[in-house]
Amino acid sequence: MSVDVGLFGPDSVTWKLHREPILLLGGLRSLYLQALHPRAVAGVAQNSGYRTDPWGRLSRTSTYVATVIFGTTEEVQRAASRVRRFHALMSATDPRTGEKFRIDEPKLLRWVHVAEVESFLSTATRAGGRLTPDEIDRYYTEQLKSAELVGLDPATVPATAAEVEAYYQAMRPELGLTKDGAETALFLTVPPAPEWGPPALRLGLTLGPTRWAYLGVASTAFGLLPPWARRLYGGPGWPTTDLTANLSARGLRLLLDTLINSLPRKYRVPPSARPPSPAPA
Repeated sequence: MSVDVGLFGPDSVTWKLHREPILLLGGLRSLYLQALHPRAVAGVAQNSGYRTDPWGRLSRTSTYVATVIFGTTEEVQRAASRVRRFHALMSATDPRTGEKFRIDEPKLLRWVHVAEVESFLSTATRAGGRLTPDEIDRYYTEQLKSAELVGLDPATVPATAAEVEAYYQAMRPELGLTKDGAETALFLTVPPAPEWGPPALRLGLTLGPTRWAYLGVASTAFGLLPPWARRLYGGPGWPTTDLTANLSARGLRLLLDTLINSLPRKYRVPPSARPPSPAPA
């Protein structure tokens, strides 16, 4: 019986890349980048419960990404259908113009998609992951499937590194730091402690060394932004910042790999190396 490996499969660059735990850092980087689009961040601020339930939203987003990457075809389609239904019901108001707009506008969906996949890719490679130029382009092309899931026409989505760079250049005049963007970036940098988990963990995330460790992670994610994006936040665009961020990302990747390798073997096998179940769990 053939096994349903979903959209990508074990021979894809997507599975190769997404077995890297450092992509958690890439996810944080993508949120800083997405927040520079005034309409995108307004849509999140006006519709999302991230301020009241940030860890729950993070968990749901991570679950969706993992399902799209490693889930069976049925699991992927079911998750994507749910997201499209939610987006279709949402709208927001542009705080600059007062214009009302839909959350599922193609321009907004495209910005979120490109910022996410580019952040995953650039974070992994700058942290020491090895991909050839051909594999980098293949990753972007494979991710057209993810773009289509949220309702985008794949023909309108950048599919190579050169196209992504050209897209960013074209988008830069539309980007800027708004009140919503600044509040979101501050929230990402200093999030509240979760209401679940052992008291020691919650206290650590509030006052202790865990809080300082997270600040280091957040500053690394911010440092991995393109220089032009850091400048929009009022930060430095110096090459030395890029170098420092690269070194920090490599250190975090080494730390994560060491921690994972210290786990029992059954927990060390990345999802992409496990045989997918033939039916949804």
